[in-house]
Amino acid sequence: MLVVFGAIFAAIVYRWISLERLQHVAPVEVAATPIPEPTPTRPPVLTGKLDTAKLFNGITLHSTVETLPGADASTERVEPDSYVLDLKLQARVPSPNKTIEELTRVSPQLPVLLPGLATMLIPDPVSPLYAQLYDTKIRILRENLVRLDRLPSRHNFFDCQTVLQLQHPQSHRKALLLQADMDVDADGSDADRMPIGIGSPTNFKPATSYRWPKKTSAPNPYLASTESKLKHAEEEYALKTTTPERKRELRDAIAELRAEVGTLKKFSFLIGATDPYIVIPGAFAHGKEAPKVGDYALVIFGDAIYPAVVGDVGPNDKAGEASLRIAKQINALSTPYNRPVSDLKVTYLIFPGTADKPLGRPDLDKLQARCETLVKEIGGATVPLHHWENIIPPPPTPTLSPAPSSTATPTSSLSPTSSITPSASPASTFAFPMPSPAGSVWVSPTSTPATSPGVSPRH
Repeated sequence: MLVVFGAIFAAIVYRWISLERLQHVAPVEVAATPIPEPTPTRPPVLTGKLDTAKLFNGITLHSTVETLPGADASTERVEPDSYVLDLKLQARVPSPNKTIEELTRVSPQLPVLLPGLATMLIPDPVSPLYAQLYDTKIRILRENLVRLDRLPSRHNFFDCQTVLQLQHPQSHRKALLLQADMDVDADGSDADRMPIGIGSPTNFKPATSYRWPKKTSAPNPYLASTESKLKHAEEEYALKTTTPERKRELRDAIAELRAEVGTLKKFSFLIGATDPYIVIPGAFAHGKEAPKVGDYALVIFGDAIYPAVVGDVGPNDKAGEASLRIAKQINALSTPYNRPVSDLKVTYLIFPGTADKPLGRPDLDKLQARCETLVKEIGGATVPLHHWENIIPPPPTPTLSPAPSSTATPTSSLSPTSSITPSASPASTFAFPMPSPAGSVWVSPTSTPATSPGVSPRH
């Protein structure tokens, strides 16, 4: 054993001495790693499935591939005209309806509902607003041709059948007739009438063009969320890590949010879910004879006539839009995402110059009476105008709790020490209130019992 142990120890010592001597005599050479030559930057590769038909947004697409003989591939790769896509969009500008017969083909009941309409057609009834609307549509097509995802859809391009300027021969009452489809506007808020919000669908705006100074100190239900957005934008703008490009975007957003905060603090607005109003294209909002916010209007669809006001101004290139209140009356399935009428069968009759100044809180009884008068001035109607009910719940009525008293007090009188406790406020998801449960009783400040106000079950 000693001999074996000694041999192993000697071998280890010898190996160690050899390695030390080798390091001093012949240092190890480290081979340099070759640096690869840089390769040209390649353009990003489009991945995923691209549905060209959907990308072109309802546009009929005719595609062909044309080949020509060329030079070698290296030459053609850097030649701009060797691989070209010629993009040409051909759009037919529709002709407006002009005669009562053409209007009838779209809305068969129209001349029956308004028998004096035929006499209001002047020799050249087409309003310049029609050409202005489609000129705007074409300009937007040209501006966005390189951004195919921003091109208007076929539905939105052909959304207006006609725009006619009318005048009754006897009363000389002027009117603007617009035939289009009906999209839904769910915008608007009013803390004085409805202190609790009803939800915020996509693209919701708490303000409408129709506005008036607030009458109470109740905060707008969407003010807090708008102020929160403003705070976050300002904090992001102040960060040192925010890029200059992002700062430019934030600067514009901050200016808009500050203006919106000031507007929500100062004004009240129409509410799309409760107020009957229509929206006019932004291209219509200019000119002496153009309709203005607050003008009275009629919406004619099927065999019904609905009183309304011009309550908002929409995009410059979009026609045919009404409040959610009107939309749900025409089609109960209407939502901010589901239009009530897709065909161009809705007639909007606007009476320019009839707006009451200054604008104020909507009065449905006044709306009814004013529109009935205007209808008489254009020859009358064969059916009564639809009557709008106020579906906004009244403010919470104080309930009375009698104070403890050692002396019995008649139930018909109030104790001077009675306390008033506010009742529960409406649910935050309110849109169209349902009648209160049967048997519920509200007590007014005068102690006169009254049943809770209700609305039609269809709401």
